[in-house]
Formats: sequence, structure tokens, C-alpha cells
Amino acid sequence: MAWNSILPGRRTGLALLCGVIAFAALGAAYDAVAVGELSVGEIEDELQNCPLVEVLNEHKRATAPQTTSLSSKIFAVLFPGSPAVNALLATVYISGPPNFLLALCPPNIDPSSLSVMVAFAVGGLLGDTLFHLLPEIFLGEDSPEHVSFVMVEPNRNLLLGLGIMVGFFTFVAMDKTLRIATGGEGHSHSHGPEPTPTTSTETEGTSTSLDTPTTDLKKRKQPQPTPAATSSTDTTTPPKEINPSVKLGGYLNLIADFTHNITDGLAMSSSFYASPTIGATTTVAVFFHEIPHEVGDFALLVQSGFSKRQAMGAQFVTAVGAFLGTLIGIAVQEFGGNSHTATDGGSAVGLLGTSLSWGDMLLPFTAGTFLYVGTVSVIPELLETGKNKGVEIRKTIVQFLAVALGAGIMLWISWD
Repeated sequence: MAWNSILPGRRTGLALLCGVIAFAALGAAYDAVAVGELSVGEIEDELQNCPLVEVLNEHKRATAPQTTSLSSKIFAVLFPGSPAVNALLATVYISGPPNFLLALCPPNIDPSSLSVMVAFAVGGLLGDTLFHLLPEIFLGEDSPEHVSFVMVEPNRNLLLGLGIMVGFFTFVAMDKTLRIATGGEGHSHSHGPEPTPTTSTETEGTSTSLDTPTTDLKKRKQPQPTPAATSSTDTTTPPKEINPSVKLGGYLNLIADFTHNITDGLAMSSSFYASPTIGATTTVAVFFHEIPHEVGDFALLVQSGFSKRQAMGAQFVTAVGAFLGTLIGIAVQEFGGNSHTATDGGSAVGLLGTSLSWGDMLLPFTAGTFLYVGTVSVIPELLETGKNKGVEIRKTIVQFLAVALGAGIMLWISWD
């Protein structure tokens, strides 16, 4: 009866007021739940609607250069497709040309003559890691259309650092395993002067020179052999015999090269799923690293008893590892999730309560492997010096210039 006693106009107004209050309460509850479920990408999209951010976006678009750089035009031609297609194309680029260059290499090439090329590759690898991969891992990729924000997650950064360490020590374990298998001789990515084939030859030569006095004494006491006996002896003694340990080192080097190429393929997929620029710069860095790497492996295989054709064929077989790594990386990115390409929002909770997915861990792994190859695996070879101080000073200057050139190219590619 109390409700009926209220005038119809007031009754309508009171109902509307109650509805507004109830709707506001439901909306607040929904917002409280929705904010907790927003992904990093959705939070970024919501921030772009803020008035201040819209002004910043307008300023960025107004001051951005209108012309496209030469490197961007070249990369647009070389990588015209999706991240998966571009990763496969990049794998073709880093595997094909370096292996075809082996046809121009003489079988007796000295790997130590590649020191300048190795120094150039070191600059490229470390430049790509420090200028592109690490900033991308922790800060993300800049957008030409709008300003970007970084949401700090301490646990997320810890997991990313852990991924870098896992990549680094994966290569430590590979190198250590190969050294144990070969009796202390590892798989050098620089392929500078290694003790594998050369030391065995020099050791055999040294032992022969030590035995010379005893042999001469025997020759003085014994009559000189007839020509027939000499020819018979020459026939039974092979002119050149490959040490079994050297042969084993060659085959183990193929296994290590195959595994190394798998990580190169993972680098291609993870970088292109991060951004086209990161993918292109990583491709350039790996390409320049692969040239001395493949030539050094080729020389090692020839010294292990392979013919030139067999060594080239073996290198093409190991190149399959790069495509295998690329396909594995694409599968992880597509089915394991990736915050860079996620468009459906989804849940903000990922690995161990962070916003990371399994696909996000491939790029830190790649950075860790690059850090190992560019420092532990290669720098010791560049530090080796001879007794001629003048020659070594000139050689060092050339090597530092090569490192600076490799790093400078990586810096120029992504400089606005």
C-alpha cells in the first residue's frame, strides 16, 4: 500500500534511480574483474584512448620521417610474408649462399686466414644481441604509429633473464660434451687455428724428427736397400694416413654443426615473431657469421679425410638442422602462444603467473646462444697472438675495425 500511495511520477523517478545505482554497481564489479583479466596488449590498447596519449601519438606521427630508409625497402622485398614465411625465407638465405660459396674455396684453405671475417661476424652478432635482441626482450618493439609503454613485471624480467642463461649454458654444455668426446678439442665457431688436424700432423712430424738419429745409426750398420726393395716399401706405406682421432673429430664436428644450425633456425623464427625489424637484423648477423663458420667446417672436414665434394655434401646435410629449428620455433610460436602476435586477448596469466608464454622464451634463448658464440667461443681466437709484434699490432687494428664495421652495420640498420 505504501508503494501505491506514491505518486506515479515520483514512482517512475525512484525506479530509474534504483536502476542507475544497480547498473553502476554491476559495472564497477565488472570493471574490477575485467582489469585483472586484461592482457598486456589489451592494457596497451586501453591506454591509447587516453587524451594525453592521443596527443602524443599525433605529435609522433607529425614528426616521424615520411621517407622509408633503404634498408627497410630491401627488407620489405626479401621478407614480404607472414612471420612464419619470413622465417623460412631467412633460413634459406643463411643456409644456401654460404654453402654454395664452398665451391669457390680451395680444399687446402687455412682457417686462420678467416680471422678478419670472424672479427666482422663477432661485431655483427654482438651488435644484434646488444642493440636489438636484449632491448626487444625487456622493453618491446617501438611502433611508428603510436607511443609505447612498458609495464614492469619483476618476475617476468627474472624469467627472461633465466631464458638468456639457459641459452648460454646450452652452448656451454654442447661445447663441453664435444671436448670430452674428442679428448679436449671443442667445436670452435670461429675456426681459427685449431689443434685438431694441425697438431696431429705436427706431432707426427716432431716424433719423426726425434727418431731420426736412431734411424740414421741403423742405416749406417745395415746395407743400403736395393731399388726393388725401396719400391716395395713405398708401395706398402701409404703416402698420407689420417689419424683416427682426427676422423672422429670431423664426424663429431658435423653433429655439433647440425645442432648449432638448429639454434640458428630457432633464432630465425623467434626474431621474426618478435618483429620484422628484429628478424631482418638477426638474419644479417647470422648470415655473416655463417660464412667463416661454414668455411672453417669445410676445411676441418677436408683435413679429416673428406673429399671436397663429400665435405660440401656434408655441409648441405647439416643445413637441414636450420630448417628443423625454424619449424620447431614456428610450432612453438603458433601453438605455445606469443604476446607479440596475440590478438584474442586471453588471460593475463601465463608462465608462473606472469604475462609470458612459451613462445616469448625463444628470443631470450637465442640471445643467450649469441652471447656465447660472440664471446666465449670466438673472442679467445681473436686474442691469440704471434711473436712478431709489428704484424700482430697491424692485425689487431684490422680486427678491431672489422668488429666496429659489423656492429656499425647492425646499428645503422635500425637507427631512425
